[in-house]
Amino acid sequence: VGALKSALLEGERYGNNPALKGKKVIVEYTDPNPFKEFHIGHLMSNAVGESISRLIEASGAETMRACYQGDVGLHVAKAVWAMPKIEGDVFGTVYSPRDSFSLGKAYATGDAAYRGDESVAKEIIEANKKIYSVNLETEYPAGTIEFWYKRGREKSLEYFEEIYKRLGTNHGDAKAFDFYFFESKTGVFGKEVVEKNTPAIFEKSDGAVVYKGDEAKGLHTRVFINKEGLPTYEAKELGLSQIKYDTYPHDVSIIITGNEVNDYFKVLLDAMAKVFPELSAKTEHYSHGMLRLPTGKMSSRTGDVITAEALIEETKTKALTKITSDALSDQEKDVIAEQVAIGAIKYAILRQASGKDIIFDFEQSLSFEGDSGPYLQYSYARTRSLLAKAEGKVPDVESIFGDEVRPLHKYILRYPEVVERAMHERESHHVATYLIELAREWNAFYGNTIVLDGALDESYKLALVSATGNILKHGLGLLAISAPDRM
Repeated sequence: VGALKSALLEGERYGNNPALKGKKVIVEYTDPNPFKEFHIGHLMSNAVGESISRLIEASGAETMRACYQGDVGLHVAKAVWAMPKIEGDVFGTVYSPRDSFSLGKAYATGDAAYRGDESVAKEIIEANKKIYSVNLETEYPAGTIEFWYKRGREKSLEYFEEIYKRLGTNHGDAKAFDFYFFESKTGVFGKEVVEKNTPAIFEKSDGAVVYKGDEAKGLHTRVFINKEGLPTYEAKELGLSQIKYDTYPHDVSIIITGNEVNDYFKVLLDAMAKVFPELSAKTEHYSHGMLRLPTGKMSSRTGDVITAEALIEETKTKALTKITSDALSDQEKDVIAEQVAIGAIKYAILRQASGKDIIFDFEQSLSFEGDSGPYLQYSYARTRSLLAKAEGKVPDVESIFGDEVRPLHKYILRYPEVVERAMHERESHHVATYLIELAREWNAFYGNTIVLDGALDESYKLALVSATGNILKHGLGLLAISAPDRM
């Protein structure tokens, strides 16, 4: 009884803990590259990273979010080269990532030309070198490589902010992330670091600078400065580790990526342990699998790339067909459908251990009666509806009838330890699994119990409803999923 009373007193803060009080943590995730589409892989990273950030926050740490983006490199040069060669206005009223004509199309065009024409490949390589020397504070003449680069970078970043806001990244603040890091900056410093530590740690090889991985550790050799004298992803990432710490001195740096870079990251962390041993000790890398659809692909204007926006829109369209209440206006239905769609996608990602591929099934993910985000949202809305009908009656655990402690009561008391375990393991699926179990127990209680019956234990039953609702909202919040009051 005392523990349930504490849960009621803490309200929607129930589940928070002081395990990381006084610690400073920076979490890097999402990391979409300007000039490319924001695809479902970025959506995966965003869901995992935002949830881990919230678990860290709930454990008392000062938590900063970071996004690291490749605003230089061959992929950028391909898009920039193609921009003036495509008919239309890239940056005028026609520009929208929702249109077939977009920066994503420019990249695809440049990439095809690069692969198909050796003379074009040389032009793009030269453009790549120019881009590395662009000063973002300088105004360049219209039509130049530098001009196209600056404008394309700006438009890409504006679009990414739209998606972050839609996903609820960092609670929907004006800017989604606390810090934005770019390869155009980290590359310069990373190259200096590599050169400074050559030949002590790195070595020259066929005109490039490489790090020889220890085969005994299963590490392969990676290039850190290529033959053109440009820093690779590895050198940039090495520079980023120090820049991050200089920007925000932290106790822990968490990095979320797709598992396709696991081998590369092992080599990077091995090199970091020699160059920046203190930073290496503070760095944690977690990876996720791929997000796939049962059919293998989905209708997308970009062809072989499934954009995050396309998946959200299709999920939202299907969600709208399930929201049929006459008590809701069309505008309310649209808002709830958006929340349900985002919740369905995020829950599908977070419900299982990271590292595994996710098969996103629309019907299962949008079910109001199964292992899904909408089921949790609907369960929460039912608690709100019942409390509204109570019309001010106060939940009171003291009205427990005899020694009867209901199963729902026991589930409620497990929540704080679940949150703490999820934080320590950096695994949100512990929260997702618990919430589903709690929701099932709550719905069984709701279906078999008349709560507002005026009986001696009415206030106790209301206490269970209130605590369940608080946990569902708090837990959904840890998964960065909205909890609608009505559905």
